[in-house]
Amino acid sequence: MNTIMRKSVLGIAGLAIAGGLAAGPLNHNTDTPVEATPIAVAVQADKPTVDKAKLIPHGVQGQQSRIDLTDEQVANTKAIIAATKKADMDERAAVVAIATALQESKLENLGHLGDRNDHDSQGLFQQRPSSGWGTVEQITDPEYSTLAFLKGLKQVDGWQNMPLTEAAQTVQVSAYPFHYAQWEQQAADLVAEHWNS
Repeated sequence: MNTIMRKSVLGIAGLAIAGGLAAGPLNHNTDTPVEATPIAVAVQADKPTVDKAKLIPHGVQGQQSRIDLTDEQVANTKAIIAATKKADMDERAAVVAIATALQESKLENLGHLGDRNDHDSQGLFQQRPSSGWGTVEQITDPEYSTLAFLKGLKQVDGWQNMPLTEAAQTVQVSAYPFHYAQWEQQAADLVAEHWNS
């Protein structure tokens, strides 16, 4: 009987060992270092914010209009902002310029439109070569046309304290002087978005 018992115990022990090997170790060693792959974290520095009170110091006048912009219109917006900085003028000047270009051309650098042209008006600001704004090549250059507009704006005494539509009209001498006001909010939003970009 001892022999049968011994064979049984050895058989059970063999099964236990074989089962343990098949199932894997019961005690996982957690002290083994795992090679870690560093994770790249992109940290974007916050852009300086624009003082929004400076953008619309008098509040908007009347009902506001808004359009969706194409890539070309956004590029023209950025060109106006760059020219404003080059002229050493502030964010409010950029708002006045962008609102004016929104009214005049919807921020599209328009060439001669044939019968649809207002005389010989062209470019972002619909400036006229015959009125001394420059040549066609100049007034269809976004930087030149913006600098020409801003030069006119600088000559308006107290433009910083005027409602936008009055400041723009003094430079542009439009047949529709109150139409500039409708673009003030979108112009301010565009300056806030792109001034520091």
